[in-house]
Amino acid sequence: MQLNFKRFGEGPPVVLLHGLFGSLENLGVLSRNLSQYFSVYALDLPEHGRSAHSDHTSIGKLSQQVKAWCDAQQLSDVALVGHSLGGKVSMELALSSPALVSRLAVLDIAPVKYSGHHTEIFKGLLALQPAELKSRSEAEHQLSEYVDEAAVRSFLLKNLEKRGGAYGWRMNLPVLHRDYHHLLESNRQARYPGPTLFLGGARSGYIAEQYHSEIFSRFPQADIEFVDDAGHWLHAEQPERVLSILYGFLNKQ
Repeated sequence: MQLNFKRFGEGPPVVLLHGLFGSLENLGVLSRNLSQYFSVYALDLPEHGRSAHSDHTSIGKLSQQVKAWCDAQQLSDVALVGHSLGGKVSMELALSSPALVSRLAVLDIAPVKYSGHHTEIFKGLLALQPAELKSRSEAEHQLSEYVDEAAVRSFLLKNLEKRGGAYGWRMNLPVLHRDYHHLLESNRQARYPGPTLFLGGARSGYIAEQYHSEIFSRFPQADIEFVDDAGHWLHAEQPERVLSILYGFLNKQ
C-alpha cells in the first residue's frame, strides 16, 4: 500500500502518526520543530489524506501497514510519536514489533477500548454530498447542523478537495464509518519494554486514572505526564510545552 509522507531534517528517525479524520498536516508544528534534531517522517495514515484506500481497516491492519512502510523505507530503531488514533496505531506497532521501535510517545490516548463519540460527526459527513456542493462555505453551513464547534468543522473539511471541477473526500469515509468500531478496540495484550511516554491534556479524559493499570501492563517503562490548560489537541493548544517534553523524551539516553 502506498502511504503519502513528507520527510523533514536529518538525524535519528522519528515517525509521526495523526488522528482520526486527520492528515500529516495536523502535526506540522511537531514536524517542523523536531526536524532540527531528527529525520522526521510525517505520514498520512491509510484511508486518510493522500494515502491509499482499502476495503477495510482496524488498529491491527493500520499498524501492519505502517510496519510495511517502515520496512520499505529501510527504517530501524524508529521513535514513534502518535496522537489519538495515531497513538493507538503506534502502540500496536510497538507491541507487535518491539524490535523496530526505539521509543514510543503517545499523545492523549490509552490502550483501552473507548465508547464512540463521533456519531454526529459521521452523520454530518455522510449527509454531505460533495459532488453537489457549490462551495466550501456551503459545506460548512450544512455541517454546522451536526457539528457545533467551528474549529472542528474546519478540521473535518480539510478532507474536502476539488477534483476535476467537483468536490470529493480525500479520506475513505465509507470504510472509516463502517469499521469505526474496530478503531475503538483496545490494544493487544503484549509488552513493549522500551522507553514510553504517555502525554495527555489535563482537560482531556482520554488518559484517565482508571486506564493507568492498562498502560503499565503493556508498557512497564511508561511515564505518564499531563499538559496544563490543554485538552485532546494538546500539541495545537500548548505547542511549546509539548515540544519541550518531547525533546526531553526523545533525547534521553
